[in-house]
Amino acid sequence: MTNLAAFIGAALAEIAGCFAFWAWARLGASPLWLLPGLASLVAFAALLTLADAPAAGRAYAAYGGIYVVASLVWLKLVEGVDPDRWDLSGAALCLAGMALILYGPRAA
Repeated sequence: MTNLAAFIGAALAEIAGCFAFWAWARLGASPLWLLPGLASLVAFAALLTLADAPAAGRAYAAYGGIYVVASLVWLKLVEGVDPDRWDLSGAALCLAGMALILYGPRAA
């Protein structure tokens, strides 16, 4: 699995899991929403371990860029709110930072 696939899968699982808790706590959804939410958060953690990075912290930091973009996609598709130019500019900046963290040259 590529880093991009692992990060996208992890982001979708994390957002879905967190949204299940949001729905229960903030939108009055049934507590049963917590069960798939917990399963989704476990899937998130498992998927993130598939990233090809020499250290967990570096994988987590690089993942952050994908998480930001996935959150804006969620904002649009699930919540029906259009990201504005500041959202999109911030996401682009996060992706650039992610690329530096993950693919920047390192001393041997």
